[in-house]
Amino acid sequence: MSSDTPAGRVAAGVFHFGAARARVVRTRSAACAPTGVLSEPPLRQHGNRSMLRRHFLSSALAAAAASLFARGAFAAGQAMDGMQGMEGMDDMPDMKPAPAHARHGKPAPTPASALAAADALPAGAPLAALRVLANESREPGVFRATLVAQPVARALLPGAAPTTLWQFGAGTQGPAVGPLIDVREGDAVEIRFVNRLPQPSTIHWHGLPVPPDQDGNPSDLVAPGATRVYRFTLPKGSAGTYWYHPHPHMATAEQVFRGLAGPIVVRAADDPLAGWPERHLFVSDLKLARDGAIAPNDMMDWMNGRQGQFALVNGARRPRISLTGDERWRVWNGCSARYLRITFDDGRPFAHVGTDGGLFDAPREVASLLLAPGERAELVVRAGDRASHAVLTALEYDRGKMAMAMSEAAHGSLPPDPALPLADVAFEPAAPRALPARLRAVPALGEPVARKEVVFGEQMDMAAMMRAGAHGRPAGMRFMVNGVTFEPHRATLTSRRGEIESWTIRNETDMDHPFHLHGTQFQVVEREIDGETTPEPYRAWRDTVNVRKGERVRILTTQTERGERMFHCHILEHEDLGMMGTLKVV
Repeated sequence: MSSDTPAGRVAAGVFHFGAARARVVRTRSAACAPTGVLSEPPLRQHGNRSMLRRHFLSSALAAAAASLFARGAFAAGQAMDGMQGMEGMDDMPDMKPAPAHARHGKPAPTPASALAAADALPAGAPLAALRVLANESREPGVFRATLVAQPVARALLPGAAPTTLWQFGAGTQGPAVGPLIDVREGDAVEIRFVNRLPQPSTIHWHGLPVPPDQDGNPSDLVAPGATRVYRFTLPKGSAGTYWYHPHPHMATAEQVFRGLAGPIVVRAADDPLAGWPERHLFVSDLKLARDGAIAPNDMMDWMNGRQGQFALVNGARRPRISLTGDERWRVWNGCSARYLRITFDDGRPFAHVGTDGGLFDAPREVASLLLAPGERAELVVRAGDRASHAVLTALEYDRGKMAMAMSEAAHGSLPPDPALPLADVAFEPAAPRALPARLRAVPALGEPVARKEVVFGEQMDMAAMMRAGAHGRPAGMRFMVNGVTFEPHRATLTSRRGEIESWTIRNETDMDHPFHLHGTQFQVVEREIDGETTPEPYRAWRDTVNVRKGERVRILTTQTERGERMFHCHILEHEDLGMMGTLKVV
């Protein structure tokens, strides 16, 4: 067979990624416009930057890909067995066995045709209030509670068998979301975690300034049937909107998409909005088969991050919300990979008043707001002076999801996610509340004394991707930080406790990646793309920030406790596939 034919190039392990030819593996890079949190401007076109995309060059490989991706048949990899002895095929770093906790009899991916219809889940119920975790302590300033992670069968799809979720608590009624942990600055928190799952697990307190050995790191697993008590004290200045979820390496995505996530609110004694009616919207998504089972990840879920066909608010599809006056909303993006560019469909503005780490200095009127996976926001929504109705919507957003194209000329990207209704909102007229012009001072961190760089990269071995991965984990995909995939206890970076540092996060891939740093909050300083630097328009505390393809984001941060901290992409499939590093604080 001639190696200059498409089939010959497949046999030789040579693939085209856009205009560039690569042998076996290629790191991709691309560019796109920076983004802020205000109403999103039209995206700039960057015609002068090469967009390196994946392409299949033979109909035979395309047919195998269709079998693998459309039907989820890992058996298609058997046709590629003859490639295992070729150059670069036998020593792929990600071919090593998965950890034991990630190897518990993974089911085959669900064929797309077997998924439930996007309108099969009932919609239109009134928005349910979140469950609240009960404080078992009567001692002032102490919050003591128990979280039990366990499988629970719940009737979700009409006419289908009950869906087995993994959730915190045994309840079969109310929101299928972990209970709200409602605490105050200064509280001593003690939470007993009971693991009744078939896998080891942890609880990570996303965004909270807790000691490293209390933060649910992947090296601190709680075995099935075991119990662990997490203890920490919430310092002054930590008021904000946080959440909790598991963090076992290579099982985080599955445990979250099966339902293990819940909200946290830390309150301050001097909160200027304390008297406002408060509403909580925890957004997640769910991927269900027609029989009611939670569908396992397929290859495209691993590549792009999982997005279920059902977007849920407090565990329900498209609920109804009734506003009888101005309200303070806290919104969580608890999805594995779905971006939420939230807006009202009639264009009415709302006030953005807080980010992950709480209120910022002054309200900002916006018409839309982008929340990457893991991000949170505080909003003020006005009832208005007349009765009206609007649909809370996630607008179309192009995060650069990858697709398998059939020719070199085809573009290897999926279309942007279409607009998606989240909730129907009825507004009753009411007198407006006075919104303070000043909310909370966010002091500058000061001049950095050290600098760090984090580079997001990815490599794809198409031939290996056609073979079966270890226990359902796809072979050939490497999502990396600073050129390597995650290894436990290998320090990617080292910091000194108490030092102010400038970090640059650089995205050299073809899609957006949200960056999350454990154990602290940071301030975004500026964003740069194609040589153009844009200062961040306001100062705020964050623990998660989106980094667009081709973008550099500079942040200022400091760590206050010695130990190991994680930092990673918060598309959870990418985290599980290695886009995570360890920060050693000395």
